[in-house]
Amino acid sequence: MRDASAALAETLDSLRAAASFLTRLPLSPELRPARDFLARASVAFPIVGAAIGAAGGVIYALFAAFALPPLVCAFAALAFGAALTGALHEDGLADFCDGIGGGRDRHDRLRIMRDSHNGSYGTLALVMSVGIRAALLAGIAAAGPVTAALVAAGAVSRGLLPAIMGLMAPARADGLGATAGQPSRPRFVAALGLAFVLAWGAMGFAAALASALFATAGAAAVALVARRLLGGHTGDVLGACQQAAEIAVLTVAAVMAVP
Repeated sequence: MRDASAALAETLDSLRAAASFLTRLPLSPELRPARDFLARASVAFPIVGAAIGAAGGVIYALFAAFALPPLVCAFAALAFGAALTGALHEDGLADFCDGIGGGRDRHDRLRIMRDSHNGSYGTLALVMSVGIRAALLAGIAAAGPVTAALVAAGAVSRGLLPAIMGLMAPARADGLGATAGQPSRPRFVAALGLAFVLAWGAMGFAAALASALFATAGAAAVALVARRLLGGHTGDVLGACQQAAEIAVLTVAAVMAVP
């Protein structure tokens, strides 16, 4: 009985810690230990991601109920998601692209990525990411399938992050990549499995499998670039991986929605 209670408490702590990092929900700061809090909470990333996607789906459905064009509904859903997460991953994508595109060497790239100002590469990356995702959601159009796609995209794209954290070394000795810690293999495998189950429940087995494969390819491509040009991962790298994976899942959903 005590073991079950301890396991439940640990699960709830992981959920709250993951939500405190991935969203702007006003959770207690003591839920975020100084080091490796993300490594321990990372198994809950897919659950929080699915919840973020579901919230975006609700906003899409509300706007669609007023017979607004699908593209307007899609932008509203993405805007709500960005507000809920504090544009955490979008910010990472912009910084990553600025560093990779504008840096001359590893140290220069990492320096640029720490600059809070967005450059041309980062701005273009944000425009393309938001625009592509909005267009894909508008292509799906119906509120039910859009919500399912957002749930799956939220779960899979965030469920891949623990594996990247666990398999790649941090690029810096400080910063998020270093303080977050590296999830153990059982933890990131559990996160991957949970992400797939959530996507399966939302989209069906075939779509979930295709989404998992394409999302893994997208995130892996970003991670390989980071390893080659930065020497490891940072918080910005994780944000860029999430965005690439989310676009991949929504692409699969849009393709499979075509009659």
